[in-house]
Amino acid sequence: MPFDAATAHTLHTDHGPLHYYRAGTSGPAVVLLHGAMLDTAPLTWGRTLAALRDTCRLFAPDLPRHGGSRPWHGPTDQEGLEAVLATLLDHWELPRATVVGLSLGGAIAAGFAARHPERVDRLVLIAPGGMEGRRVAQGTTYLLLRAPLLLRLTTALFARAPRLLRATLAASLVDGARNPDFAEITALAEAEARATHAAGELILDDWQIHSYGWRRMRTDLRPLLPGITAPTLVVRGDKDTLVSLATVQEVAQRIPRAELVQVAEAGHLLPRDRPDEFHALLRGFLQKGHAHT
Repeated sequence: MPFDAATAHTLHTDHGPLHYYRAGTSGPAVVLLHGAMLDTAPLTWGRTLAALRDTCRLFAPDLPRHGGSRPWHGPTDQEGLEAVLATLLDHWELPRATVVGLSLGGAIAAGFAARHPERVDRLVLIAPGGMEGRRVAQGTTYLLLRAPLLLRLTTALFARAPRLLRATLAASLVDGARNPDFAEITALAEAEARATHAAGELILDDWQIHSYGWRRMRTDLRPLLPGITAPTLVVRGDKDTLVSLATVQEVAQRIPRAELVQVAEAGHLLPRDRPDEFHALLRGFLQKGHAHT
């Protein structure tokens, strides 16, 4: 599917460029935040921008050091990325918006909604990151993340070995290479792998590296969740191997008025695995908010 549903723009800041896509001219303002590693706004949200542009005003940024948002010289930890979201909302002249985040984007969205409740109308968290005290192989992962040579070799490998990247992407999608968007997703991920390597960046985000401590996760947003006041939808694909059902259940329990939905036959990249089901959920959730205004 060609990515022609949106217009591309760039905001130049003191820390570097923030590249983003816009679609739609009427309806509620919805900000879409993608995930980590080789993700970009077109990769996660290409279908969403096309599907919802007739009923929403959509804003989908490339997060710092992704897509067109490089080179970036500002902080990229949790607080730094929340500050980026605030900067973009101000640039878009949006006092309030619905914020939708996948994985890393979900962590940014949740933290921002807790610390700036006056700016978030509604919140959608898709398999959000930053919601655990410990992860499997915590100490081993911590050590691996502090092996810069290994991380650089891995980055170079993905940039120079498209077959490996395609195999990894196929394994991450429920329908594998049979996904109707597989060629598009692969092309976007390959381009991002090459751009990451060319920029001297690592395949893992700083947020991911900094989030791991030796015994416990340094980024654990769970204590903030009760402070979220926006109506919240928590979503997970039932085949997600990165974020467990127990994790999203706890997230939904800690956030007042949160609703939890699991989508059948979907993995971590839910908006691409099951786009029709996801868009129906999102439309229904937004309509609830419109009915109450």
